[in-house]
Amino acid sequence: MSFNRRSFIKSASALAALTLSELSAISASAQINTDGKPVAADDDAYWKNVRQLFPLTKDWTYLNNGTFGPSPYPVIDAMRTAQMDQDMSGNYGGYDATPPKLAKFLGADKDEIALTHNVTEGINIACWGAPLKKGDEVIITTHEHVGNFNPWMSRQKLHGIVIKKYTPAPTAAETLERIDALITKRTRAIVTPHIPCTQGQVLPVKDICRLAKDKGIFSLIDGAHGPGMLPLDLHDLGCDTYASCTHKWMLGPKGTGFLYVRKEMQDTIQTYYGGAGTDDGKWDLMADPVTTAGYAPSAHRYFGGTQANGLYAGVNASIDFIESIGMMNIHNRIKSLGKYTQDKLLEFGDKIELITPTEEISRCAVNGFRIKGVDYHKFFDKCVENKVRIRSVAECGLNSLRVSTHIYNNRDEVDQLMDLIKKSLA
Repeated sequence: MSFNRRSFIKSASALAALTLSELSAISASAQINTDGKPVAADDDAYWKNVRQLFPLTKDWTYLNNGTFGPSPYPVIDAMRTAQMDQDMSGNYGGYDATPPKLAKFLGADKDEIALTHNVTEGINIACWGAPLKKGDEVIITTHEHVGNFNPWMSRQKLHGIVIKKYTPAPTAAETLERIDALITKRTRAIVTPHIPCTQGQVLPVKDICRLAKDKGIFSLIDGAHGPGMLPLDLHDLGCDTYASCTHKWMLGPKGTGFLYVRKEMQDTIQTYYGGAGTDDGKWDLMADPVTTAGYAPSAHRYFGGTQANGLYAGVNASIDFIESIGMMNIHNRIKSLGKYTQDKLLEFGDKIELITPTEEISRCAVNGFRIKGVDYHKFFDKCVENKVRIRSVAECGLNSLRVSTHIYNNRDEVDQLMDLIKKSLA
């Protein structure tokens, strides 16, 4: 991965966030490039070098990547450099390279990627663009993030669609059975998170999408936690739409995201938000009557107007950062840490209620749990007092806790959380 020492030092100085010397950080950056070779999930020396490239303070233990992933220095530097270049030179644009770069990373075509500001925006485009009418049924989970809940509730209120729900089961096979049992002749869409924000269960999305296709049903996926945690091939996944962001597991800039819309679905998912870039250019305002334009022959029809040059330079850099390490190396590392966390929680026996499945294909980097006899709010506050950052989960009445680890974490940090649990139980 290329690394400009001068611009990096300027960026680091401006941020005043370096926890080690610039030279050490530059050295760490050079050493993490794997040239595509495997790295062991327990190679602590390698992953310690990776950690040095994040401006995370040593005062806190950050175990909440599921909310957002801190960006590493190369991403921060790319954002600053691109923004400074734009503000110094007046260059316009700069986001054009991002859709094809995202497409390659995600296993899609460049014409299937729309740029968004977050997952919620992508979900709303897909939700409101889906051709649904009164009485049409939509299947969702009981573990939805509010960003994938409110849009569909609004369509129920305004358009009379019918919401049917299921609770994910401990195994992928049983989850698929629960969905299948809800399908009727009125079912028009299956709307599901790839990985629910509540407890991090990896749902069998490929099988869900295949089921939907076989039944002639839309498959609209909330992919907030997929990219950067799991190796993805959206064409192989078989979904109609996939909304995600780059600010979680991709470690990219906050306020950036994307919506994948399968090419064959682009004339079905209607766009309602128009601007520069959303049309095919074949309009004439001076004609009488006005000549109406068609939509862009790509997912660009779903977004338009000025885009943030610095932010999308950061998205590109985040993909470069991931690929310099290797997506499979990252996946194996965070799955290993997730398993270590899960095993440590299970050592408490019946004093801990683990909400996340232990099934191999249904778990990865996020674990949800309850501490029996301990109020989840009080334990969350105890973590804050001890400068350990996790997440409390009030959604769907779960009243639980969630811990999510990424490549900058290590086992010692997980053990800090376990010590707080022991003290709470004592």
